[in-house]
Amino acid sequence: MTAISENLGRIRMELGAQCRLLVVSKYRQVDEIMQVYDAGQRLFAENRVQALLERREALPADIEWHLIGHLQRNKVKYIAPFIAMIHAVDSPELLLEISRQALKHERSIPCLLQVHVAMEETKFGFSSEELLDFCNRFQPEDYPGVHICGLMAMASNTDNEAQVSGEFARVKQLFDTLRAGVFAHNPDFRELSIGMSSDYRIALQHGSTIVRIGSAVFG
Repeated sequence: MTAISENLGRIRMELGAQCRLLVVSKYRQVDEIMQVYDAGQRLFAENRVQALLERREALPADIEWHLIGHLQRNKVKYIAPFIAMIHAVDSPELLLEISRQALKHERSIPCLLQVHVAMEETKFGFSSEELLDFCNRFQPEDYPGVHICGLMAMASNTDNEAQVSGEFARVKQLFDTLRAGVFAHNPDFRELSIGMSSDYRIALQHGSTIVRIGSAVFG
C-alpha cells in the first residue's frame, strides 16, 4: 500500500459518512493523481480552468471534476459542458453567466455561494451582509441554468485554531439561517464546503459536508 492510499484511507475514516472528500489535484503529477484514483477516489478539484481542462484530458473519464478557485466569467464556457460543481460563486454576475452557459448545453450546474469570512483581503466571496442580501432577493427563475446547493468558505491561514473555529462557526450560522429561511423549500441546499488539509478536523466540528484536501492526501 502506498503512502497516498494510506493517507486516503485514514482521512476517509475520519470523515465518516457525513462528509465527502474532494481531492485537490493542483500541482500534482498525473501518476500521483492516478494513485488516488486507483485507491477508489472519483471526486477531484482544481483551482484554475486551464489546469482542470488539461487534467480532464489526461485522466479517466469517470472522474467528477469540481472547480474550487476564483472563476472569471469569460472562462465559464470552457467548463460548462461537464463541470460537476462550481464552489466559488462570488457574485450575481458570475452566477448569471454560469446559468447562461449551462443552458447552452441543456443542463443545470450545481453551484455553491462563496462567503468571505477570513481575515485576508485576498480571499474572494460575498461578505455575510452581501450574501444575505443577495439570497433574500434571489429568484430561481432568473437563474434557470444553476442549482444553488449551499455555501463554500475558506478560513484564515493561521495556526490560531480558535480563530479558524470562529470563522467556520459564522459560515455554519449563515448556512443554517439560509437553509431554514430562503432555501427552506430547496432540497438541493445541503452542502457546506469548508475545510482543507490544515483545518478539516475543525471544519468537521462545524458541519462540513465537503472537505477540499490536497497535501494531506499526497503527503
